[in-house]
Amino acid sequence: MGDLENCPSAHLPMQFHDLVHTSEQVAGTRSRKQKTALLAELLGRLRGEELEIGLAFFAGELRQGKVGIGWSLVKEALPGEAAAETSVLLSEVDDTFARIGGFSGAGSKGRKVEALGELLARCTESEQRFLCKLIGGELRQGALEAVLLEAVALSGNLPADRVRRAAMLGGSLRDVALAGLRDGLEAIEAFGLEPMRPIQPMLAGTGDDVEAVTLKLGRAAYEWKLDGARLQVHKRGDEVRAWSRKLHDVTAAVPEVVEAVRAFEARELILDGEVLAFAADGRPEPFQVTMGRFGRRLDVAAERKRTPLTPIFFDLLYRDGEAWIDAPGEERWEVLEALVPEPLRVRRCVTDAADEARAFFAEALDRGHEGVVAKALDAPYEAGRRGARWLKLKPAHTLDLVVLAAEWGSGRREGWLSNLHLGARVGETGSFVMLGKTFKGMTDATLQEQTRALLARETHRDGHVVHVRPELVVEIAFDGVQKSPQYPGGVALRFARLKGYRPDKDAREADTLEAVLALMAG
Repeated sequence: MGDLENCPSAHLPMQFHDLVHTSEQVAGTRSRKQKTALLAELLGRLRGEELEIGLAFFAGELRQGKVGIGWSLVKEALPGEAAAETSVLLSEVDDTFARIGGFSGAGSKGRKVEALGELLARCTESEQRFLCKLIGGELRQGALEAVLLEAVALSGNLPADRVRRAAMLGGSLRDVALAGLRDGLEAIEAFGLEPMRPIQPMLAGTGDDVEAVTLKLGRAAYEWKLDGARLQVHKRGDEVRAWSRKLHDVTAAVPEVVEAVRAFEARELILDGEVLAFAADGRPEPFQVTMGRFGRRLDVAAERKRTPLTPIFFDLLYRDGEAWIDAPGEERWEVLEALVPEPLRVRRCVTDAADEARAFFAEALDRGHEGVVAKALDAPYEAGRRGARWLKLKPAHTLDLVVLAAEWGSGRREGWLSNLHLGARVGETGSFVMLGKTFKGMTDATLQEQTRALLARETHRDGHVVHVRPELVVEIAFDGVQKSPQYPGGVALRFARLKGYRPDKDAREADTLEAVLALMAG
């Protein structure tokens, strides 16, 4: 028998510790290049089913999806002490979650606690910490999609731009990564845009003002910025399905959209737009009204009568076998305009004159909309990216921030979590930095709902402060940015106030510290 270590075909099962150690190294460096190298090295050592498990864990997910484990169950399962050493295999961790997910019926909670407890008892402190974060959905340690995609490209010796594009069109990072690492470039090239497989929406950057935008983009399209719920709608024959901004299937919640798109004269379609509730006078209802209806899954027919929704489309990505995402925005609009009736198209103005753009902006505000989005006429559709070719303009500063913690209120607000600790993303590190606090702009209903939502995400307490998993996105209006040694980012928001929660947005879509600093510099 030869030396096993010198046998190129030999593969020893991956120890869970190896993945956890790499995770800690990734979290401990700010260098994107080093993060990529660390992940690529580990990916290169994974074989067979281990590769799928590792990709899921580094993406902060369980391979089985939701298995019915919450924080209370984790706390109950945690042993008093961690193991000094461990020999837990990566596959054993995955098998445990598969077993837990299969428990149901009477006594299932006890069996879940027992199975998880047995696994945690065999784990070291660092492994326990990793699992708690993984289960809680807060494993954002820098191994975000962009970095993981670069690691896949490096590990598989694949062109990074091809991997990114495949992920953009393939809908699932894990599917693309597995295909590329197992079967190479040919498998990557097989991913293309097709109906019934949603893609990440293109996002708009922030413009300084109308004059700056016209100077930057020249002749451009200005569209009303609607304060609705982002919606991607696919059609194949008589089948129509709709996905939210987070790519959740929301077809059942929007029968009006299904009926409208089914009537369009095309066999296959992928459309991008928003859905809004309008008042009797034609002005849009507040965002919370739209989301209250959009989020309903029960009694939809009755809710439709009370709060009908209207789709407004602004982009066309695919029609009858032909993908349009690489075509200039002006050409995509021509195809959209020929297909979608005017009441269901966004209002649009094409100009290079600042005065005309400013008048169109004022009209949008007068009609009750948020502002405008300026779009370069030659811009392709860059799925999943917040590019400089789409720029949003609003009348006041607003940021999408993440709630990091909240403080118990006093007086009339006693018993409710009130003062929110607000955080901005730190580039692609997966971490957040606090910019300040606010208790303004909250109704009694908001206080009640946010207390429930925040307590469900509680991680620990520090006196009267409840720290939470960084998941909830809030839209914050403010008057300016100023230097502040009080907060880690060195800046704070002036007169911050809550405009509303954004359940349609993910924490990874929150504004960055760099964007905040740019506002101060401007």
